[in-house]
Amino acid sequence: MNFPQLVALANYLASHGLLCLRFTCKGLNLGYRTKAYGAVLAYLKSNEEHKVAGVFLAGRSMGSRAAASLIRVACEQDDDFVQGLICLSYPLHPPKARSKLRDEDLLQITKPVLFISGSADEMCDRALMMNVVSKIKAPVKIHWIENANHGLTTKGKTLDDMLAEINEQTLLWIQQILKLQKG
Repeated sequence: MNFPQLVALANYLASHGLLCLRFTCKGLNLGYRTKAYGAVLAYLKSNEEHKVAGVFLAGRSMGSRAAASLIRVACEQDDDFVQGLICLSYPLHPPKARSKLRDEDLLQITKPVLFISGSADEMCDRALMMNVVSKIKAPVKIHWIENANHGLTTKGKTLDDMLAEINEQTLLWIQQILKLQKG
């Protein structure tokens, strides 16, 4: 929740009129995180005091896996409340274990997806990701940050430059999706 990319992204999106809710989970267990994320989503859907028309689920690394699991369920249930998925540094495979793909949820998604990944991410081989994306049934955009690692840092770019790139790409994508949905 307090990774610089997530804080900066939430602030940037909020400054452009989008409500952002950040939360964290203490455990590293994917099942636990998915359950906690599901509870937050259920709260947003049922809250009478603050009506929200729809949401984009987002996460960084394992958080994006939890978000992908939830959007898969939303797609299966034709849930229009969930409008899309934003994955920062999606961990497609464990480091040095490229044969163990974590793509089972991604392949079932039918709502728009944005991936922002580093081209040198040790947990997201570019060729493997391109192959997985070719099988996804939804509109997908991938933004590669050249030479960036799993933490989305790279030599030669300042943190501010990196954050600006992530923020601008994400806002542009959300605006495009919302425009398409309005028809």
